[in-house]
Amino acid sequence: MDPHDDVQRPVYPAAQPVTERVIVTAAPPPRRGLLSYVLRFFLFLFMALPVLFVLGAIAAGVHALSGDQQIVEHYHSLSHTATDKIAIITVEGAILDGDGFVKRQIDKVRDDSHVRAVVLRIDSPGGTVTASDYLYHHLRELAKDRDIPIVVSMGGMAASGGYYIAMAVGSNERAIFAEPTTWTGSIGVIIPHYNIAGLMKTWDIEEDSVKSGPLKQMGSPTKPLTPEERAIFQHLVDDSFHRFQAIVKAGRPALAKDPEALAKVSTGQVFTTDEAISNGLVDEEGFIERAIDRAIELAHRSRDAVKVVKYRNPASLFSMPFSARAAATPDLARLVELASPRAYYLHTWLPPLGAPF
Repeated sequence: MDPHDDVQRPVYPAAQPVTERVIVTAAPPPRRGLLSYVLRFFLFLFMALPVLFVLGAIAAGVHALSGDQQIVEHYHSLSHTATDKIAIITVEGAILDGDGFVKRQIDKVRDDSHVRAVVLRIDSPGGTVTASDYLYHHLRELAKDRDIPIVVSMGGMAASGGYYIAMAVGSNERAIFAEPTTWTGSIGVIIPHYNIAGLMKTWDIEEDSVKSGPLKQMGSPTKPLTPEERAIFQHLVDDSFHRFQAIVKAGRPALAKDPEALAKVSTGQVFTTDEAISNGLVDEEGFIERAIDRAIELAHRSRDAVKVVKYRNPASLFSMPFSARAAATPDLARLVELASPRAYYLHTWLPPLGAPF
């Protein structure tokens, strides 16, 4: 007998057969195409509009209560001690609000008996027909009521509605100055319309609005324009276009006497400064200093006897970049413009999205 037979030996588990491990990976999610993102944008637009209306109304109401509607005068150049003033009224960005900062500048000048002339500084691609005409009207009323000349200084762009309000110079000679790199003109009208009916069909979305009449939904992006709708819109465009030409005639007497020259510059084309001067849209090339000198000349004053001033919005809680008003108003304005058929004096093919506010 083996003396080691009584020793308890460890029991090992039986060897298991080796099996091949199979790693199963989930299929990558399908990539979203451009159409998916476009559709999501429009769905968000229509769902968010009521909420943004409420937010905008609340922010606007609080902004009004804050009392920061007044603007502040700042020294610009020439004499620090002079009593007589040359006022610079600034028009920057898209012209979407007739009662905004530009109108408050006009009112400030109207109430200041020391202002002897105005330099209208324009850097704008234009805006809505109504807002452009509103500001033009009040500029002309200012010049008439106060008996003061208006001279225009064009910045990077003074196109369409921007050129429209430049006609507030009236019949003053040598009153429109443009910088060497200015783009101006774009005399014309556009009512934007975007047809996403094909996209909706692709995504099996049906437009099902309830309306009071067949023309109530005229201009909706969810369907193509009918011949009747297109004719109505064309009539509105033509009416606004003829008014634009009449305003140009009032501000450019030479073009009023030459119908062919007026027609040549009324194609919607934007012009460089040299082209604008050749076509009678601008009087001279020059920066704002030359416009100021011309305003002083028209006011029958001397450079050492006037103070040049400009205006600013005062800083407040509601003018901060991340305030409720700053956050709500631009988005609300863009959404409303997208949802509302409207005529524009504007140099762009995409007015609602391309217009800063």
